Amino acid sequence: MAQQDLAINIENVTRIEGHGDIVVNVTNGNLEKCELRVTESPRFFEAMLRGRPFTDAVHMTCRICGICSAGHTCASIRAMENALGLTVSEQTTLLRRLMLHGEYLQSHYLHVLFLAAPDFLGVGSVIPLATTHPDVVKMALRLKRMSNDICHIVGGRHIMPISLRAGGFTRIPQAADLAQCRERLVESVKDIEVCADLASKIFNNPALEREMEFVAVTDPGTYPFLKGKVASSYGTVVDEMNWTDLIHERVELHSTSKHVSTDSGPYMAGALARYNINHEWLRPESKAAASALGLKPGCNNSFYNNQAQVVEIVECTLDAIDVIDELLTRGLDYDDVVGASMNSVDWKPGRGAAAVEVPRGILFHDYTVGEDGLIADANLCIPTGQNYGSIEADMRTLVPTILDKPREEIGLTLEMLVRAYDPCISCSVHLLNVEFVD
Repeated sequence: MAQQDLAINIENVTRIEGHGDIVVNVTNGNLEKCELRVTESPRFFEAMLRGRPFTDAVHMTCRICGICSAGHTCASIRAMENALGLTVSEQTTLLRRLMLHGEYLQSHYLHVLFLAAPDFLGVGSVIPLATTHPDVVKMALRLKRMSNDICHIVGGRHIMPISLRAGGFTRIPQAADLAQCRERLVESVKDIEVCADLASKIFNNPALEREMEFVAVTDPGTYPFLKGKVASSYGTVVDEMNWTDLIHERVELHSTSKHVSTDSGPYMAGALARYNINHEWLRPESKAAASALGLKPGCNNSFYNNQAQVVEIVECTLDAIDVIDELLTRGLDYDDVVGASMNSVDWKPGRGAAAVEVPRGILFHDYTVGEDGLIADANLCIPTGQNYGSIEADMRTLVPTILDKPREEIGLTLEMLVRAYDPCISCSVHLLNVEFVD
């Protein structure tokens, strides 16, 4: 029998990055409140950027997130290059793509195996799994280390890269290091098969179905990560420079983070959004993994974001191998480097924006640089902030369908839903360039 009265207040949802609370109130069978409250203090990165030399942007914004620092680096640099009128070499683009793959792999392995899997195995964390599933935990640690090492070899260190600049790199990886990365990636393919098989067996998703909009980068003919246009699953496609024509930011009173929507309402970003919009350009191996995981185009169940991340593990691993092969076949140009100062590249003032896919979804960086080379304006739109409206819409759909469950099971299911989005809350608490609404 469905519960007529229910009050859930889960403080600091576990196994996510940052601090967020789930608040649900049902009175006389009516859902009165359903919120994901973000309680962290705001971080005013946009304000800190203003008045700084344009060369500072990449170093400051990569510190927004220790998990997605490579993604912020790429978004910051590409937006700044668009603002300054800079173009880069194909080698630079390939190296950035490789570094992003390293970040995707370390982040997806962390989420799928360390954060999401315990829910489906009936434990509260990965710690008990070290006893019950030691081989899987050791595999997860090995794969995450390999992925972080890719970021280190390309970016100069494991997190918060130091070798990337607007216009290119200050240093290029050695061919021997790239060859070693390739060898480890090839060896990881057998581990991917174990990971995908485990996911197919344990990820028994709760039922959830609602009409959803998805937003992701698209570049027909390829499964895009680094660059492309901004696409909605409802059919709208805009250039990255015009992203604000589609995406609208605001602040809700129960959250220290921006909430984001399109004209149609909340939307979902992330692996499931990328899959739904770009699935036709996946490799055959990735499509086979999706089929084995029960993931189909048009999936509107947000819990399947876990499966979509496993599919992207396959895609990123194989594409990373191909990128290294292309770099080594072409031969590395060690003269293709730039300096670290404002005078090291020919630039002009202007505004530039970039849309880059990071593990949790589409990330926007937008800068205006003046004649003096200082940042006059900055706006950063974070994937997790884009997902808050969708999470709450999912909760409002889900709660009435599970009111016949025990209170503890309802609470756990809501936590699992939040975790499925793989939120990075600390990254999302930015409050500039928005309109306050009640």
